Amino acid sequence: MSTSASGYDLTPLTDAEKQQRAAGLTAEERRILLNQGTEPPFCGGLLDNKESGTYPCKLCHLPLFRSDQKFETRTGWPSFYQPVDPEHVKELRDDSHGMVRTEIRCARCDGHLGHVFPDGPPPTGLRYCLNSASLVFEAGD
Repeated sequence: MSTSASGYDLTPLTDAEKQQRAAGLTAEERRILLNQGTEPPFCGGLLDNKESGTYPCKLCHLPLFRSDQKFETRTGWPSFYQPVDPEHVKELRDDSHGMVRTEIRCARCDGHLGHVFPDGPPPTGLRYCLNSASLVFEAGD
């Protein structure tokens, strides 16, 4: 078993486990999480959420971001300046659509989350731009 510094199991899901969990998702959520899709800007259900809590992965429920790391960007997608634990998010080069970006995926299930850009606020200077369809919200401190 692989464990993150914050104590979460990072053991990759098997293909069968991914498919079993994906069965409960909508077609749009599957398109985004499993096929690197993007939801239209200003349409995601978590964009305007201001409640305190955690944003886990919709597929495997690994905690990814916290509400106190969220900030307003007016880009149309929920944005955060850092993950709960850097080990929970993996980065891949994405040269699709005629540009070079850094794709972010869940470290446990490999679900597509969005992209990270170097134009965020202090203290990290990063902007993790997420698809609401890739996350769930769990209220609480």
